[in-house]
Amino acid sequence: MSEISFSFDDKSYKGHPGEPMAAALLRSGLLTITNSTYHGRPRGVVGLGVEEPNALVQLVSGTMESMLPATVIEVAAGLAARSLTGIGALPDHPEEARYDKTNRYVDTLVVGAGLAGLKAAEEHLRAGREVMLIDDQPGPGGHLRQLGQELPPALREVLAHKNLTYLCRCTATGLYDQNYIVAIERRSDHLGNAAPANRARIRVWHIRADQVVLATGAFQRPLIFANNDRPGILLSHAAATYVAVHGVRGFRTAVVATVDNQGYRDALRLHKAGVTVQGIYDVRPGAGGPSVDAARAAGIPVRFRATVLDTGSNTAGALDNVIIRDLDTNETIQIAADLLAVSGGWTPIVDLATHIGIKPKWSAEHAAFLVSHTTDRLRTAGMLAGDFGGDDDPSVYFGPALDEEQSRHAYIDLQRDATLHELRRAVGAGLHSIEHIKRYTTIGTAHDQGKTSGMLTIGALCQLNALSPGDVGTLSFRPPYVPVPFAALAGRERGPLSDPIRITPLHQWHVEAGAVFEDVGQWKRPWYFPEPGEGMEAAVRRECVAAREGVAVMDASTLGKIDIQGPDAAVFLDRIYTNMFSTLPEGQCRYGVMCKADGIVFDDGVTTRLGKNHFLMTTTTGGAARVLAWLEEWLQTEWPDLKVYCTSVTEHIATIALVGPKSRQLLQELVKDTDLSKAAFPFMHSREATIDDIPVRIARISFSGELAFEINVAWGYARHIWERLWALGAGYGLTAYGTETMHVLRAEKGYIIVGQDTDGTQTPYDLNMSWVVSKKKEFIGKRSFQLPHLKAAGRLQLVGLLPGNVDEVIPEGAYITVHNAGPDEQGKTPHTGFVTSSYYSPMLGRAFALALVAGGLDRMGEDVVVPVGKNLLRATICDAVFIDKENLRRD
Repeated sequence: MSEISFSFDDKSYKGHPGEPMAAALLRSGLLTITNSTYHGRPRGVVGLGVEEPNALVQLVSGTMESMLPATVIEVAAGLAARSLTGIGALPDHPEEARYDKTNRYVDTLVVGAGLAGLKAAEEHLRAGREVMLIDDQPGPGGHLRQLGQELPPALREVLAHKNLTYLCRCTATGLYDQNYIVAIERRSDHLGNAAPANRARIRVWHIRADQVVLATGAFQRPLIFANNDRPGILLSHAAATYVAVHGVRGFRTAVVATVDNQGYRDALRLHKAGVTVQGIYDVRPGAGGPSVDAARAAGIPVRFRATVLDTGSNTAGALDNVIIRDLDTNETIQIAADLLAVSGGWTPIVDLATHIGIKPKWSAEHAAFLVSHTTDRLRTAGMLAGDFGGDDDPSVYFGPALDEEQSRHAYIDLQRDATLHELRRAVGAGLHSIEHIKRYTTIGTAHDQGKTSGMLTIGALCQLNALSPGDVGTLSFRPPYVPVPFAALAGRERGPLSDPIRITPLHQWHVEAGAVFEDVGQWKRPWYFPEPGEGMEAAVRRECVAAREGVAVMDASTLGKIDIQGPDAAVFLDRIYTNMFSTLPEGQCRYGVMCKADGIVFDDGVTTRLGKNHFLMTTTTGGAARVLAWLEEWLQTEWPDLKVYCTSVTEHIATIALVGPKSRQLLQELVKDTDLSKAAFPFMHSREATIDDIPVRIARISFSGELAFEINVAWGYARHIWERLWALGAGYGLTAYGTETMHVLRAEKGYIIVGQDTDGTQTPYDLNMSWVVSKKKEFIGKRSFQLPHLKAAGRLQLVGLLPGNVDEVIPEGAYITVHNAGPDEQGKTPHTGFVTSSYYSPMLGRAFALALVAGGLDRMGEDVVVPVGKNLLRATICDAVFIDKENLRRD
């Protein structure tokens, strides 16, 4: 087989295309791949695949992924990697190759392409089903591949079947309800520098299947003994595979420690490849079977009731001797060896099954937790279900008894450097639950999620507490099964595609007018409209004056708009809002507040009754989606008897707000068929009208406190109406204003913005809005108002704030403290609230703010202090309505 070059830690190595990088490094004589994260000890390869706890690397080529085991990285042209201790690093520049995602529905999904998985696929293909077979290995066969054997002809025919989709290098990372599986497929070329055009290197599969077969196989597990982390200590199946299949010739003498017959089979493979096996040390009192007989016939020494106790190292830190203990006499012997192959039994891969709540059951016969599960939707097969095959008769054994000093270097979790000593300390602290132990010691919390350490932890707990593994139970496994790059989850939705950019039908006009934009949710909204030479402060002051003294116009199309229809629509809104809507006459509008079940304000807006069973609700710009979801949740899960239909019309209806004392006069020039006078068109009323034969709906709604009209028109006609206003507005000094001016105007009137002037703990009463809470009806959250903590003194309540320095705009978010308040016992100055909105008001001729203050509604006139940097700003608590408390201006 041809060789290609790759680099590791800036040094060139040779390898065969497609083989594991770990194999190529071992064949080159590199035993130490990295140093351990916390103890700094040299570490080398242990396993064959994703169970590898030690040999983590950072890709320098291709996808530049971090924390990948060298055991799963295939040698490829252009491959470059470096050793990794601890966490890795993200690339400085985004990877140029594409990530992708796709969806698939199949009759049957088989996870695992070993013998059990292939046989399951064959069975379902014969039944006429469409089958998808996925496996994380580069090719099919499972253990057969690791033995260097070919697939039987019958199973090769399965792979060629027209109804089979086979994906190699595809890892099922999560199993969810209703047979929904997420899998990550990696192309073989995702490691190197060159990526074929238009080809995804990593693809996320979202798969839904009628039936799922889990044939996930098992990991070989290690043993706990002193200094069990040295380079040169490998799982026996991995050691035999590297030597016999991948041609690793650096090991000369080996010791095999085993609890089952797998150790004998692996010893034979090592022996046949030319490694001198010094002996097989078996914890069992005796064993028989073809593999045991074959080992003896090959002249390999076998000793029962003996196991490894400790190891020694050379100057480089790699293994050079093994200390064996006789379990009956406690006598020890030292054996020279540069390879220790450990067979501690098999741990079936139960992760995916546990994702949907299936509990593994302990089998003493197999010395393992199994998932033997069969329903019409999901079944397990192979080693996961207990079909271990071979002539195994494993012992339930996890390691010899160790003294205190030995336990300090007896590693359970190699990635976390967690030892038997730390586990004993956790038990000594009174912890008995495996989940508590996991969090106390961090065992099982690294990238490998305890794939080799989980069963060792359970076994050690059993030895310490004289329990059975079945009594202890397994760790909790959660998706993803292996680490997944965020870039893969994002797919093509990166950069500008990561979140949709939403624009109104007037966006291009705003661009041409020189607007400065801000992002509000996903919307691009004009922030302010500067004239030449103007900064933000000057532009906002000019816009505010125009709205208060003349006429100004704003694009309010981003308001959330939900069309609500049905014979029970009025009843539904009565339950959703804190105030009454069933009494609202047709053609009128009403401001409403909605609370969650806990009584906390959730959103607000104005709803118009368009007909007996027809309402148009407006929501906050950022809250449109969550409000619609909230409405649907109650309709579908709590009140399915109500006949109500909710439809988002946010992007169907554009809204233009015309504001100021001259707004009625200007609009009347456009609207010929509707009387806009105060008597004919009162506040909070809505009228159907036309402008240039275009149907519009006009509402007397004001978020500024001024005389104002909101013109609602079909999205496609918005720019025509807007430009007609501008054509007539020149003589009125019409001014466009943005969101910053809107904030100043509404804050001067004490109008809140949910999420800015609330922090998720306010009820309507905290916002001094008891007038919006009906005492005549039930609504969501009403009963929660009686909870003691929602009626307690000292709650954060909305108030106004006037800085002592009239020109000082207090930073939003600044803490508020009591005058002359000193530090507490921790040396911190206690705060009594914080600033939520803060602006300069041309109308007031001064700065002002809104704030949430503890018990604020009862503290009017009190002076407070706002620390800003090294300065202490003085301010006075006042009412939150700063202008026109009588609401005279809006008419």
